[in-house]
Amino acid sequence: MAMIDQIEITDSPDRRAEIVSAARTLYEERGMAHTTVKSITAAVGVTRSLFYHYFPDKDAVTEAVLDDYVEEFREMVELWNDNREPGNVRKALHDCIRMLKRGVFDNGSFRTDLAHNENASLYLRFLSRSADVLARYLTNTTAVAYAQSHHLEIEHVYEMFYMLIMGMVAFIRSHPDASDEVLESLVAQTLHLDLGDNE
Repeated sequence: MAMIDQIEITDSPDRRAEIVSAARTLYEERGMAHTTVKSITAAVGVTRSLFYHYFPDKDAVTEAVLDDYVEEFREMVELWNDNREPGNVRKALHDCIRMLKRGVFDNGSFRTDLAHNENASLYLRFLSRSADVLARYLTNTTAVAYAQSHHLEIEHVYEMFYMLIMGMVAFIRSHPDASDEVLESLVAQTLHLDLGDNE
């Protein structure tokens, strides 16, 4: 058995990613509570001992799944940022709110599981990681571009983005019917955005 595991480890440098991907798929289809290490290893076609070579327990693979979601969230924001129309702050804000809603509500039962009370600490870790990654990205890209054409009326830019992201995600989760107009207004007022369309 150890020989087989060694061959699997040597011949499959992407095995860890396969385990994370399988866990994520099972979480989305069945939920976390109904996914076990045994079901993850069966989905990948590896032994439990190989699983434990990469992850000490199910919680560790769950953390890796969270990292995947955070990275996808960052990629969504990067795509939004790359496709902004220079000078059209109002449209950028509108598109940002729609993107944020997708990030909060997409991906099925895993995201729903995160909202349950028994997973509160896991959800807070996910939200905190997302807010940190996104706030750093926005501070170093979007805020810099905005400041080239507008007066940036906020201090502590990273901290403001971090708090805004945390607050917006919590608000959207607890008020899923909030209109885009209300959400856009909240962001615009918090960041003191100039919504004129001229550079």
